[in-house]
Amino acid sequence: MTLSRRRVLAAGAAGAFAGLAGAQLDTQLAFAADPAYSGDVLVLLSLRGGFDGLSAVVPAGDPAYYAARPTIGVPKGQLIGGGTFFGLHPALAPLLPFWTSGTLAAVHAAGQPAPNRSHFSAMEELERAAPGTSTRTGWLNRMLGSLGADDPFAAVAMGTARPSRVLDGPVPYLGLTSVDGLTLSGDDATKPLAAAMAALYTGAPPALARTAGQLTGALARAKTLRAAGYTPANGAAYPDSELGAALRDVARLIKTDARLMTATVDSGAWDMHENLGIAQPGRRMHDELAKLAAAIAAFATDLGAEGLRRVTLITISEFGRRVGQNGSGGLDHGYGNAMFVLGGGVRGGKVYGTWPGLAAARLRDGDLAVTTDYRAVIGEILRARCGVGNLSAVFPGVTASSLGLVDFR
Repeated sequence: MTLSRRRVLAAGAAGAFAGLAGAQLDTQLAFAADPAYSGDVLVLLSLRGGFDGLSAVVPAGDPAYYAARPTIGVPKGQLIGGGTFFGLHPALAPLLPFWTSGTLAAVHAAGQPAPNRSHFSAMEELERAAPGTSTRTGWLNRMLGSLGADDPFAAVAMGTARPSRVLDGPVPYLGLTSVDGLTLSGDDATKPLAAAMAALYTGAPPALARTAGQLTGALARAKTLRAAGYTPANGAAYPDSELGAALRDVARLIKTDARLMTATVDSGAWDMHENLGIAQPGRRMHDELAKLAAAIAAFATDLGAEGLRRVTLITISEFGRRVGQNGSGGLDHGYGNAMFVLGGGVRGGKVYGTWPGLAAARLRDGDLAVTTDYRAVIGEILRARCGVGNLSAVFPGVTASSLGLVDFR
C-alpha cells in the first residue's frame, strides 16, 4: 500500500482508507470502538455477477425446474443434503458437514423489493438498501453507526481502489490487500515513513490529526499481527484462491483481539450467460461452486465450533438468474435467488422462505419471484445476533423476518 499525504487527506475527508488488490475479490473489515461489543462478527460474502441460486439450492420437487433446464438442471440423483423438496448441488459437498450439523442454512426466493437486471444499479441498490428514500450511505455503515463503531482498522479491498458502497458513510473503515500487506511502501528501519507521517500531522487541525492517527495506529496494529504470524487451526486447508486467502485473513482477525465487528468479501465470476455446464467437475458452475464451498468450509473449520458461535456469514448477490436456460447453455439475468447463512447461532440443515413455484403463472416476468426481502433476512440476524435495536436506522421501512433462522444471543 503506497500512500501520499494528499491521499491521506482525501481518505480523511471520506472517513475511509482504500487499498488495492486483485481483479475479482474485495474484502472490507470494520472494528468495534468499544470492546464491550458482544454481538456476532457479521461476514458479508457478496457473490458478484448474479449468482444462480436455482443451481446451488435445487428445487427438485418442482417439475417446472427440469422442464426449464433440460440440459443444465442438476439431476435428483446427484443432489446432497437429504431434503424432500430441495437439494444442494454436489459441488457443495465440503459444506455438507455444516448443513447436517445445523450451522448452515439457506433462504430461497429472496431478493430485492423490485427486479433490476443491471449489474451496476442492482448492486448499488443492494448495498444502499434504502429504496424510495434519499439515503445514500451503505447499509453496513449505518449498522456500524447504530452500534457505536468508531475504530477505522477495517477493510480488505482485493481488486479495486473504489470505495465500498456497502460501507460508504461517516463511520470509518480501512481497506487492505491483506493483513500482511498493510504497510506503507518503504516503511522500514531506515525509512520510518509512518513515524514521519505522525510527526507531519502533529499540531494539525483535529479532523486531520485524527485521520492520520487512525492510519498510523492501524499500521502499528498490523505490524503486531504480522509479527505474530498465523497458522489455521483444526487442520483447516484454505484453497489457493483469492477467496480462500481473504477468508483466512478474516478468520485470523476474528481470533485476535482486533475487536472485529464486520467483514465484507466480494467474489466474482458468477455471470454465466453461456456454458454453465452439467453438474460434473470441469464444468463452469460446478467448479465455481466447488471453490466457493472449499473456502467457506475452511473458514468454518478454522474457527471451530467455539469461534463459529460468535460469527454469522451471509451470502448475497445483486440478482438471481432466469429460470429457463438460454440457447447458449447458460442463464441470463433474473430476479429471485438463494442466500446461504452460516454460523453457530444458525438453525441450519434446512431451506427457509416461501416457495412461489416455477410454473409459468407463478413467475415474475420469467424469473423466480421474490417472496422474502433480503433486508428482512439480514434484519432478523442483526436484531438477534448483533444487538441492533433500531432496525429502521439500518433498513428504513423494513421489518425483520420471522423465519426463526437464528437463535438470539
